[in-house]
Amino acid sequence: MSASSLVDLYLRVNQAIWKRLPPWIRTTRALRWYGGVLHNVAGSRKTRRQYFGTFFLRNRPQLELIRHLLATRSADSAVRLAVLGCSIGAEIYSVIWAIRSTRPDLPLRVSAIDVSPEILEIAAKAVYTDETSGLVGSSIFERLTDSETRDLFDWNGRTATVKPWLRENISWHCGDVADPKLVATLGPQDIVLASNFLCHMDPPEAERCLRNIARMVVRGGYLFVTGVDLDVREKVARDLHWTPVLDLIREIHDGDPIIRRDWPWEWWGLEPLDDTWPDWPMRYAVAYRLDSD
Repeated sequence: MSASSLVDLYLRVNQAIWKRLPPWIRTTRALRWYGGVLHNVAGSRKTRRQYFGTFFLRNRPQLELIRHLLATRSADSAVRLAVLGCSIGAEIYSVIWAIRSTRPDLPLRVSAIDVSPEILEIAAKAVYTDETSGLVGSSIFERLTDSETRDLFDWNGRTATVKPWLRENISWHCGDVADPKLVATLGPQDIVLASNFLCHMDPPEAERCLRNIARMVVRGGYLFVTGVDLDVREKVARDLHWTPVLDLIREIHDGDPIIRRDWPWEWWGLEPLDDTWPDWPMRYAVAYRLDSD
């Protein structure tokens, strides 16, 4: 048996045992450590590539935090918001809905960026069908309540169109968020969302990209980074002196059950939050305030 086959057998045996363990055992310090070993081995067996899978209202605690951060914002002060790796638009319309449903008086200027022109076209049209869900490999509506599907969409049979009041003041950009020129194209942003695409890059590439993304955020603004190797995010956050936002830190960390479920077997899987880790908020925060130039 080849070395590669032995590694595959090792992973299959461990996965079978892991699935039979009670959840409380998987979150012990020893199992978190061993899970990290398995995560590194499993990740090294696969070539990372981008996925476009997404959902509406994917991480509700994160949306609640954005609402909280803007709660006291002056109504005469426009909020500049950039959604990077926007995929077919679910995250854009989710965050706009979260903000405008509580602060309809707050002007929003939204920039949406994705590397795929075909995917970006779907996002800009804001029309969703069963075929659209098939494109991203899941039902993009599955996390919505009946009330939310009525609030977000106008329906014609099985076709859903995002309501007009959620599609206002959005500029669409096809581009690579690792491109340094993108900062000049978009201009300074009060809030930047970089969600669920950095983990699909090799760590050195993801780090370069994250450093470029941080340049988009104004001093005192906020950067939300999910779906990223935690070692990469923690390193950049420390190097650039970001301040982790502590509100809802645990709830946001566990707010997307898919990436929590897929750890340690997939490279995008997210390890359990470990508050015994030295300065654990820096590692596990999703939102950071960028107070440095």
